[in-house]
Amino acid sequence: MCLPVSDAIHYSFSSCTFPSSIPYSFLVFPAQVGNQEISLRFLVSGYGLCPFRKDERSILAMPLPARTRRYVNPHLSVYNRSMKQYDVIIIGAGAAGLMCAIEAGKRGRSVLVIDHANKPGKKILMSGGGRCNFTNLNTRSENFISHNPHFCKSALKRYTPADFIALVEKHQIPYHEKTLGQLFCDDKSKDIVNMLLTECDAANVVIQLETEIGKVQRLDERLFVVNTNQGEFICQSLVIATGGLSIPTLGASPLGYKIAEQFGIKMWPTRAGLVPFTLHVADKEKYADLSGIALNCVVNTGEQDFCEAMLFTHRGLSGPAMLQISSYWLPGQALTVKMLPEINLSAELSAAKKFQPNSALKKCLQDFFPKRLIDIWLSEDCLSNTLHSYTDKQLQTIAASFQQWQIKPNGTEGYRTAEVTLGGVDCDAISSKTFEAHSVKGLYFIGEVLDVTGWLGGYNFQWAWASGFAAGQVV
Repeated sequence: MCLPVSDAIHYSFSSCTFPSSIPYSFLVFPAQVGNQEISLRFLVSGYGLCPFRKDERSILAMPLPARTRRYVNPHLSVYNRSMKQYDVIIIGAGAAGLMCAIEAGKRGRSVLVIDHANKPGKKILMSGGGRCNFTNLNTRSENFISHNPHFCKSALKRYTPADFIALVEKHQIPYHEKTLGQLFCDDKSKDIVNMLLTECDAANVVIQLETEIGKVQRLDERLFVVNTNQGEFICQSLVIATGGLSIPTLGASPLGYKIAEQFGIKMWPTRAGLVPFTLHVADKEKYADLSGIALNCVVNTGEQDFCEAMLFTHRGLSGPAMLQISSYWLPGQALTVKMLPEINLSAELSAAKKFQPNSALKKCLQDFFPKRLIDIWLSEDCLSNTLHSYTDKQLQTIAASFQQWQIKPNGTEGYRTAEVTLGGVDCDAISSKTFEAHSVKGLYFIGEVLDVTGWLGGYNFQWAWASGFAAGQVV
């Protein structure tokens, strides 16, 4: 049969509703608009025949003959006619999700961003001490940790720090380079969030906050249904931009990982990254009085090292160097710390012995280290001795206690203070070009939910922008 369809008439089926207890199935009919033959896709339920809106035109609805009801499939998921339809639904209003929404909206796609938080971009707002370290000029694939180290290369190449800087400058946001290529806002992180929201508005993106996700279902090979406390939504492209488990007080949740597992996508175990270390009880008590002392160091685990500042805290060790190495550290490993790597302490002590032999060791060390640290590091007897009372080998041993310090952390502070989550959705299951799951057409994963973790210093934001941009070109 061929159904004539008028562009000027919208047939409705408003007299009936589709209760959640009624199953549905699909039928496809040929139809004719003018001289053009098309295919119409209908949802079939026990209450009748309802058109499935593929584009902006809802074309036809009509009662369904009783004899046709045998085609209803009771095993399929429920369809509710109050369901709102979008081309793209993005779960997560963070950095990656908002960037993806902007790019998809620019292409004319209808986009809905859903988040359970009460405001978008919460992690952006608190980042960089409130000034948002929004990218790093030195971004390379080597700055990221993943079981597939090549995965991030394509996206990072297609959307570079220069591209995001151009967007920042377009909105006249003042910024500066702090150190090691790290770019920060001169004012507040809110400038970046407002910029993204302005771009979303221009692209007609809809952002719906305080929306809890109940479940996600595959409607058929091309469609998804997202069930929430604010109603049900249907889309062709579903983007998971839910981030990781870090900083649960900002609303972090395992939702993205659960969706991946629901669709049979492999997950790598997760753990906290860019996180301070805690110490064993004895070490914690020994170094408790050093809380607040910071100094430059090189710290390594044997396979990776970082040269940045270290900070003693009342819980253990923090500062950029420790946060960086935490992403490579495994429980039970010892860290090797070289304090003040810019000097050769052994040579400095030997030189001081030669020119100031009667000086106390403590006086010499105070030229390099805080008094509180020296007093805890060495005994009072050792510190009070004059330099000439030590052999060169003994001075080398003293220097090594500062510059080859071995410390075995008890653990980390965990997700509570971690800046990122290591592990996540297996990159081998995702297209590095489109970020679509290989096994589930229309399902995309971007940002931190993936098994891609950047170093400290703006790299993770650059990954969010780049992966969001790449997916936004195709969803």
